Amino acid sequence: MSGDTVPADISGHMLDLDEDEDLEVFSKNPSLADGNPMPNSPDSMVNQFRLDEENEEEQQEGIDKDLFVTVRQGHRATISAIETFVMYRVVTKTTRSKFDSSEYEVRRRYQDFLWLKSRLEENYPTLIVHPLPEKFVMKSMVERFNDDFIETRRKALHRFLNRISEHPILSYSHHVQVFLTEEELAPHKKLGPGFLSRMGETMKAMASSVRGLRSKLEEFAVMQQYVEDFSNKICSVDKVTQRIIKEQREYMDELKQFSPMYFQWAESEELLAEPLKGIGSCVERCSKETEEQIQHLSEVLVPVLHEYVLCADTLKAVMRRRDNIQAEFEAKNEALASRKTDPEILQEEVDDLADRVEQANNALRGDWSRWRTSMRADLKSAFISTAVKNVDYYEKCLAVWESFLLSQRGESMEQRNGGDAS
Repeated sequence: MSGDTVPADISGHMLDLDEDEDLEVFSKNPSLADGNPMPNSPDSMVNQFRLDEENEEEQQEGIDKDLFVTVRQGHRATISAIETFVMYRVVTKTTRSKFDSSEYEVRRRYQDFLWLKSRLEENYPTLIVHPLPEKFVMKSMVERFNDDFIETRRKALHRFLNRISEHPILSYSHHVQVFLTEEELAPHKKLGPGFLSRMGETMKAMASSVRGLRSKLEEFAVMQQYVEDFSNKICSVDKVTQRIIKEQREYMDELKQFSPMYFQWAESEELLAEPLKGIGSCVERCSKETEEQIQHLSEVLVPVLHEYVLCADTLKAVMRRRDNIQAEFEAKNEALASRKTDPEILQEEVDDLADRVEQANNALRGDWSRWRTSMRADLKSAFISTAVKNVDYYEKCLAVWESFLLSQRGESMEQRNGGDAS
């Protein structure tokens, strides 16, 4: 990896607050205590960390792409007094010859995205289709038309479509083209498998699951164990992050209540007025920095973590579908071995299932490698961004308090000089 690296020994980069001159490292502007804008912290070694190779790869991918999809701002649509939903604008630009035009704009609701996902999973059972954000739950039904909720969902839907548009197989699906180009999806939805057909597939999958596998390739057993471990870890990190944000919000609320106390106290203590006002101002600005840090965690880290919580569930479903295909093949093969008459028809079914197993395995192998590469890049980017923001947050809070100490030291020197002169 190119770019600057973090030195093994960072002790030389740390502050020693016992030395007077170190108080001036961040506090370039002594007027900070008077309420002027926050001074900029110096570039830390974390801020200098750059993923040059990954940026080059992203630029190359942007050059090679021939399908660009954007999900734009949603708006509420009302059909009746009891049915209201959000419509999102899906804008597509492409140079692919199979499209009749180079640009399209359609409007889609959440149910349409669900339709696309289910069609892709039916046609490509062992490819990893990126998860959709969850449908709202009952307790949040009132808030599902909140602007923040709509924007959060828009970002997740945008990411869902971009993952598909970048996929070397899924992006060429007929259903993807229909979703991106057709004004009305209702006629195409009617062409999908009927209720009885879906029920039959579900019953077949349940039977295969109950019957289990006679033998499983080692690579898929290892893969399944990895998914279980990944699911446990990402769920734990997601829950702890949510708890940290909750505790930081409580801390921020305390700071907002804490600051006015010092200003009120300063009104009744003339000799302590300036230090009290200075502390109140520091607490107030630290609360604002805390609010920004919470917002960063909520907008950058939490969505990525939760997305991969959903990815873990998607991977488990893909593994089950692969196992079901193999279980069906094994059952047919056993039936063929025990049949004494007319084995030809059953042999054709066994051969077809053998091909399906091979195709399923190959598809999962390729997508597994692709998914892990994307997962590592996404999580690494989110963690680095969070680390940079944490350093920035603590540097700014440190600068606030150092400025206060510097201002108080200046006042003490003035008082001392005045006493000596007298």
